[in-house]
Amino acid sequence: MIKPKTREEIELMRESALVVSKTLGMLAKEVKPGVTTLQLDKLAEDFIREQGAIPGFLGLYDFPNTLCMSPNSQVVHGIPNNTPLQEGDIISIDCGAIKNDFYGDHAYTFAVGEIAPETQKLLDVTKESLYVGIRELKVGNRVGDVGFAIQNFTEKHGYGVVRELVGHGLGRKMHEDPEMPNYGRRGRGKKFIEGMVVAIEPMTNMGTHKIRQHSDGWTITTLDGKPSAHFEHDVAIVDGKPELLSTFKYIYDALGIESNEEDEFRQQPLVI
Repeated sequence: MIKPKTREEIELMRESALVVSKTLGMLAKEVKPGVTTLQLDKLAEDFIREQGAIPGFLGLYDFPNTLCMSPNSQVVHGIPNNTPLQEGDIISIDCGAIKNDFYGDHAYTFAVGEIAPETQKLLDVTKESLYVGIRELKVGNRVGDVGFAIQNFTEKHGYGVVRELVGHGLGRKMHEDPEMPNYGRRGRGKKFIEGMVVAIEPMTNMGTHKIRQHSDGWTITTLDGKPSAHFEHDVAIVDGKPELLSTFKYIYDALGIESNEEDEFRQQPLVI
């Protein structure tokens, strides 16, 4: 059952989402060759707690860390470790936080130093597919409209859309209804209603859409060993339209990137 949120609850959820946004922005300055994902994980845990929040992933379903850190062919749910990042890697950082009894949850795939042009294209297309999907999140549309839009856009570029892992509703629990697949058919699935909040998160593989789970019970990699990218935003339906609760602007400020990609999804300017 979809649990719509009041305007007041949505604003509380925006605070939760922005804890994650600020954490990812802090990490953007630290992602570089030689750093380990375990070092980044510790930085994130301390930073989240300093903001008066608690890590949302730590202990959730017995996950052992604050961040899901998934380099290169890892799709999601990678466990931080002591292996240093290398020049040319990519690393998906998925982060969650709890504040005001609500979850924030979003993700960004970072380049480690200079990366291959074909890998950069994978990142660019996956991030653009996120916004393609968000545009379909409006009252009267259905889950399949978002999934179809993401799948259609992504597959036109020859990439594989992961089927087994999906976005989700968000609230006082990390995972609420509805599930939000990144594939689907128009007009199918649950209908969107005012006040609902979801995490939309395309996971796109350079090659096949097929994946495999590793023996640790968490790590997911592409079946063919090619790179995978992952981007995620928290989005509410406000006045019938999508309203971003999270932002990549802290990341962009850290990396010196100019972007207005989020402007169409904000009814009020974001105050940084």
